[in-house]
Amino acid sequence: MINRISFICCLLSVLTGLTVVFAQGPLTIGSDRELFVDRTLIESLDGAQVILHEPVDRGEVLAFDRPWEGAFSAYVTILKDGPMYRAYYRGVPMAGKDGNEAEVTCYAESKDGIHWEKPDLGIHEIAGSKANNVILANAAPITHNFSPFIDTNPDVPKQQRYKALGGTSSSGLVAFVSEDGIHWQRLQEGPVFTKGVFDSQNVAFWSESERQYVCYFRSWTGGGYSGYRSVSRTTSPDFIHWSDPEAMSFGNTPYEHLYTQQTSPYFRAPHIYLAIGARFMPNRQVISDEEAKLLGVDPKYYKDCSDVILMSSRGGNAYERQFMESFIRPGIGLQNWVSRSNYPALNVVQTGPEEMSVYVNQDYAQPTAHLRRYSMRLDGFASVSAGYNGGEMLTKPFIFDGNVLQLNYSTSAAGEILVEILDENGNKIPGFSKEECRPVIGNEISRTVYWNNSNDVSELSGKPVRMRVYLKDADLFSFKFNW
Repeated sequence: MINRISFICCLLSVLTGLTVVFAQGPLTIGSDRELFVDRTLIESLDGAQVILHEPVDRGEVLAFDRPWEGAFSAYVTILKDGPMYRAYYRGVPMAGKDGNEAEVTCYAESKDGIHWEKPDLGIHEIAGSKANNVILANAAPITHNFSPFIDTNPDVPKQQRYKALGGTSSSGLVAFVSEDGIHWQRLQEGPVFTKGVFDSQNVAFWSESERQYVCYFRSWTGGGYSGYRSVSRTTSPDFIHWSDPEAMSFGNTPYEHLYTQQTSPYFRAPHIYLAIGARFMPNRQVISDEEAKLLGVDPKYYKDCSDVILMSSRGGNAYERQFMESFIRPGIGLQNWVSRSNYPALNVVQTGPEEMSVYVNQDYAQPTAHLRRYSMRLDGFASVSAGYNGGEMLTKPFIFDGNVLQLNYSTSAAGEILVEILDENGNKIPGFSKEECRPVIGNEISRTVYWNNSNDVSELSGKPVRMRVYLKDADLFSFKFNW
């Protein structure tokens, strides 16, 4: 709704030559789960702040130890497909030019996202044997950065349930499809999109909120290979015909080299796209030549360093970088401070009743190259937080759809959260005030809020309201109205 209003105002400005000024109406959130990775719903904070939470390192889960994988394995994609977890990644044992013939696409699978196996698929012959986990070979440069997704478009034929893009500037982005996620074929002979540089992992998905395919791909701020490594976006109704690219903006933040961006819909709130990407710091050398030799790092890959950052978007060509700090810092040990290490895999997936995981490519260009798992509570990227002395958040006006309000939160034993629902002008609504709210205490993924022993908010559904949330020694990770 907001985008449509903005478009109409821009059109009126162009046609009349006048600047159109209007008051933004209430946000329509329906029954969507709302997180605090951006400030879309926050009007003001008093004594509270939005904080970023760092995932917990759970250790190595997948070694790139097969002869066709090796130290330069990269560009990992993780898909949760019902009870099955699938991993796709580039295998290449020796450094070489992007898109060289030695690059293959490898596959691993898991029943829990923690313990992984590499099945012998028997599809491609590698070094005289088909006993390997390779799903794509002899397809350079597509195998340089082949990145799949599960197509959730309700009209997709089952033979194309899985889709993928791969390729470099020499080939353009080539589309592949699959029914089972293991056996792949080209959607068409030529590329589907050519207006980009593509020298990274280029990701796509079906957007439920935008009702179209969206692709985020590597571009440079200066054109060609100059300036900063950055991100552009294109959209498509059919995965074949794509719009002209638009460079992504980053709000009022400085440019940084973003080697990957890994933009994808968050599975519990698909209207919010999360970009858990790799920030690259060229020529920021941490380890010495002697230390690099001891680690066995390839001589070309220790002059730089990188870490993991978190951005978000709700569609269009804008990211919000609410946090400039690292989302995942490089770990203890010099092996974590080499070039092109600490690159996160595409997608966050649920790995337990209250847990989700993100995976990170580490020890790049070293014999110990592997994938690590990092865990968080569900929705636990960021929270509105206040200390012992308390604080509060006031939301912007919004319209919800539901009859109960549920919070994902944590408090200390001495802490609590109180919620009051206000009209759009900020006036208290009888029956939903702070004084009538039952204190919310504990640590839960989903807890229903009560006022005067009732949790029914249906009389307010469909009407513009605000929320004022009081917190004492507490964190609020998300909220959702449900029926």
